[in-house]
Amino acid sequence: MPQHKISPDSPIGIFDSGIGGLTVVKAVQACLPSERLIYFGDTARVPYGSKSQVTIRKYGREDTELLMKYQPKMIIVACNTVSALALDVVQQTSGEIPVIGVLKAGAELAVNQTRSGRIGIIGTRATIYSNAYACAINEIDRNIEVFSKACPLFVPLAEEGFIDHAATRLIAEEYLSELLSKQIDTLVLGCTHYPILRGMIESITGPGIRIIDSAEAVAGKARELLSAESMLNPGTKHAVPHLMVSDLPQKFRELYRLFMGTEMPDVELVEM
Repeated sequence: MPQHKISPDSPIGIFDSGIGGLTVVKAVQACLPSERLIYFGDTARVPYGSKSQVTIRKYGREDTELLMKYQPKMIIVACNTVSALALDVVQQTSGEIPVIGVLKAGAELAVNQTRSGRIGIIGTRATIYSNAYACAINEIDRNIEVFSKACPLFVPLAEEGFIDHAATRLIAEEYLSELLSKQIDTLVLGCTHYPILRGMIESITGPGIRIIDSAEAVAGKARELLSAESMLNPGTKHAVPHLMVSDLPQKFRELYRLFMGTEMPDVELVEM
């Protein structure tokens, strides 16, 4: 990968398997309002969570190559599945550019928040079966007990906009009952789609359980890193994100409104 010139004005590249990464865009915008963001949602190939590791690693490389054309100063992997199974591929492809994955940021925040040392993780099958969250948490503190649950139906429910739907509640109660029986005090939303269902999840877990949104965690980490490198954008203008998808810009537009609470800027359709 040829070296490119980066400056505080360079954009931050963010990618995800679909539209879930918009929760990361929203969190980064709230934390760093003057940063220019380039977002790619691989809507043609979503979901990644049910694919093989070989395929996930291939997609991770291709998504990173696409963002590298925009000469970013940082890449945020908004996809937990890629964070779990292909972060090294993203790092190799991006060369010297710092890479932050949602997974490690979420794990660190969970360790800081838990009081009882009993943490629950929900995510896609690929993320949960990789055991990457448990490993990341136990690397920080090996005494913490981690309980994981794959929730494969949450992504399609979020993508359909079934936020307050009775079907979503039934499925969420089914998924979460097992973790709640383990007396957890902290729950990591280990997929960027899940914050869309946060209200529903919190109504089931109750006020005693801290919810860790890896999108908020990664935004904080991005600010910390850019600040340490003196790479924060000095501008005061609120930048509109540049959005790219590999399929269905119309559906993306509806979901953007749902996730972000605003009308969507133009979306570019890219070939993968």
